[in-house]
Amino acid sequence: MTIIGAGNVGTQLAVHYASQGASVKIYSSKPHLFKGKLAIIDSNNKVLAQGQPKLVTNSLKAAVGGSELVLITVPAFLMTATAKKLTPYLKAGMKVGLIPGSGGAELAFKDALAKGVVVFGLQRVPSVARLKKYGQLVVASGYRPSLYLAALPRQASEECCRLISWGLGMPCYPLASYLNLALTPSNPILHTSRLYRIFKDYRPGKVYSHLPLFYEDWDDESTVTLFKADAEVQALCQRLVDFDLSGVKSLKEHYGQVEVGAFSAKIRSIASFKGLKTPSLAVAGGLVPDFSSRYFRADFAFGLRVILQIGKLAQQPLPTCQSLMTWYESLPQAKPAEFSYASYGIKHLADLVAFYQR
Repeated sequence: MTIIGAGNVGTQLAVHYASQGASVKIYSSKPHLFKGKLAIIDSNNKVLAQGQPKLVTNSLKAAVGGSELVLITVPAFLMTATAKKLTPYLKAGMKVGLIPGSGGAELAFKDALAKGVVVFGLQRVPSVARLKKYGQLVVASGYRPSLYLAALPRQASEECCRLISWGLGMPCYPLASYLNLALTPSNPILHTSRLYRIFKDYRPGKVYSHLPLFYEDWDDESTVTLFKADAEVQALCQRLVDFDLSGVKSLKEHYGQVEVGAFSAKIRSIASFKGLKTPSLAVAGGLVPDFSSRYFRADFAFGLRVILQIGKLAQQPLPTCQSLMTWYESLPQAKPAEFSYASYGIKHLADLVAFYQR
């Protein structure tokens, strides 16, 4: 099996699969930094798992050749380029997993699907993971009790679940449709609501002397915006009557809190979120937003943008989600490429239904 992307989650996955006895190949832009065994530790430096990859290479052909399972962990904004380079090496029957599976990456592999490749995505990553030393060590915390995935075509979901469950040593269950992943209200509204709360007053030249921790200082104003966006996603799911979208759980249900104050307190209390900083850059006099962060580049342009485009195709208004995107588009930054259903020929609701019902 092959891991594409040797960052936080990619390293974590490589360790788990190697520790189970899988022959693991890793595609990395810096293979020379891998010296031997990889390890996962917890926040107390306890070793959770160890494993040694068979090969670490910067050659996609070498990384993918002979693999039945390919897991891709690159950011959403790199997925189109990755798919273009990778698809020539993919063969019918191979299984390509997108982790996580949101952000429109499934469309980037449309040509691979046409070749008979199975494309699946995890609804969420297995845990919070942070590299401690590239090519050697990753810190993981807050492992989920179970995982959920969806595959294209749908009938491959059970087999993909089996492969994930075996490699990670945790239960994995299939979702009825890949559209459950596209609409999962996780980072696309969680991160965007919080970024808006923190930086809504940002203007060129403004420097912050202090910024709150992203989760540990979570406040009620962030929750109010999030709840509005969350409700809009749920209304969109109800609108899409051609699909079973029961896997798109409200964040109120996901976190077990329905009141604003209790929800904010819950976010602040999650141990695996402790200490995570707001994406920012140090400049003379303080801090400014880090627009290159995945929180901006992926979660607006590829996360929230997917939800908004599905809403437009379904003729379902999403005013709070749109206001967050409008704010993002007003920021003084060079805008990266963003996801577009139309660029893949999906211009009407019927096109969307046809793609996701396969």
